Amino acid sequence: MPLRPVPMLHVLRDAEGRLVSLHREPVSGGEALPPDHPEVVAFLGQDRGQQRFAALDADLVRVLEDLIDALIRRHVINITDLPVEAQAKLFDRKHFREGMQAHALSLFGALGAAEGGDPAQAPPAWGDPGSPLPGAPRT
Repeated sequence: MPLRPVPMLHVLRDAEGRLVSLHREPVSGGEALPPDHPEVVAFLGQDRGQQRFAALDADLVRVLEDLIDALIRRHVINITDLPVEAQAKLFDRKHFREGMQAHALSLFGALGAAEGGDPAQAPPAWGDPGSPLPGAPRT
């Protein structure tokens, strides 16, 4: 798995050199530090273990989403087999991810039939009101 670039954080210090504010974008008089820098971690009140555990949780959520998508595509489960609350959370995350991907650079091209790809390889279209629920038999 390729390493993701680490975004730098920008900090401002007081006259004694202590961190007083943390910014995602460069600020006048600021200094760039990596998110795992000991001063940034201390400023946020997290230790390295907590930070690593949070990152692992985020990665696991993505794995579970992909697993559920695969099970639905292979007709092992239907989205309606899941509790309504789980369905709502999955729909929300899927729509958010699709919105984020719409702004991302596409290195591999589109998968869907409308773009000339193989529709069997396309992920389920959960948000399309005209399409059947993922996992439903195809006609």
